[in-house]
Amino acid sequence: MITLALSKGRIFDETMPLLAAAGITVLEDPEKSRKLILPTNQPDVRVVMVRASDVPTYVQHGGADMGVCGKDTLIEHSAEWGGSARSGLYQPLDLRIAQCRVSVAVRAGFDYAQAVKKGSRLKVATKYTAIAREFFASKGVHVDLIKLYGSMELAPLTGMADAIVDLVSTGNTLKANHLVEVERIMDISSHLVVNQAALKLKMAPLRRIIDSFASAIPAQV
Repeated sequence: MITLALSKGRIFDETMPLLAAAGITVLEDPEKSRKLILPTNQPDVRVVMVRASDVPTYVQHGGADMGVCGKDTLIEHSAEWGGSARSGLYQPLDLRIAQCRVSVAVRAGFDYAQAVKKGSRLKVATKYTAIAREFFASKGVHVDLIKLYGSMELAPLTGMADAIVDLVSTGNTLKANHLVEVERIMDISSHLVVNQAALKLKMAPLRRIIDSFASAIPAQV
């Protein structure tokens, strides 16, 4: 049995054409089904639905043989484990799906340029603490990080933080909350991750899926 870990929403939707290239069709809609394990048209392949931030953990600990998650999630997971080698995850492919960016945003009218002068101190709210810490350290800016998991935009509006570091796609949510994007930290896309032990034990079936994904990637660009 091959188990693939996915999260609901954009990543799930954009992974479906890649699975189709491998001859795999998920038989139930995760938005309508209460099931957390979804069958496919292949009796030896199943999909488990987990939170996006949990995908690397399921793959690392053998709850899934492979999974799809954003580069942002992989960076944060790797930081927790002291590097990608220790996490035991093989990352064979950038799938180029679910593309967005990690950016810094502040409330409109905030003098960001003055706030990030070398040696200054900034309060930053984010879920992406490793990415934020490394980015501001490279600028010589000291940061007090406030970890949040949702409603990031509220932090500057309530005065809890000077800035946020968050995923941005269209920027419409920032605009609706009177925030402005002031720096782009990195571009993000979703990657395929594979459990290294599973790759040895189930090499042939996993390789078939990896190769099918690889051949289908150009169609997703």
